[in-house]
Amino acid sequence: MRFTRFITAVAARKWSSPEVAESGAMSGALLENFTVSEIMKSYQNAGKEPYLNYYRDRDSREIDVIIEDDGKLCPLEIKKTANPDKRITKTFSLIDKSPLLLGTSAVLCMSDRLSAFDRDNLIVPVWMI
Repeated sequence: MRFTRFITAVAARKWSSPEVAESGAMSGALLENFTVSEIMKSYQNAGKEPYLNYYRDRDSREIDVIIEDDGKLCPLEIKKTANPDKRITKTFSLIDKSPLLLGTSAVLCMSDRLSAFDRDNLIVPVWMI
């Protein structure tokens, strides 16, 4: 898996081993950085410009990634869990006030298969991007 190779490369810089990096306090942040870089590479390899952003308000509510494409906003949450909870998707309503339409949302996680909470909220394994 690419994330394991990423963790191995990161561990060589700051942590004593890839296992320490993967299980440590920064592992979620490392997964988020890895995932965003893979999304960007996927767009660039297809010859497209990625329009990525994030949302965080003064109440510390946040959406990890918002992809703008075809006049729609597609919010993404990145979680280091294999079994995400549907409550994660509640933060997606933070962008309801946008003049752009809300597109398909997703929780990118360590699940082993593609699935969905409902028709608008997908569960996408990180390895698929």
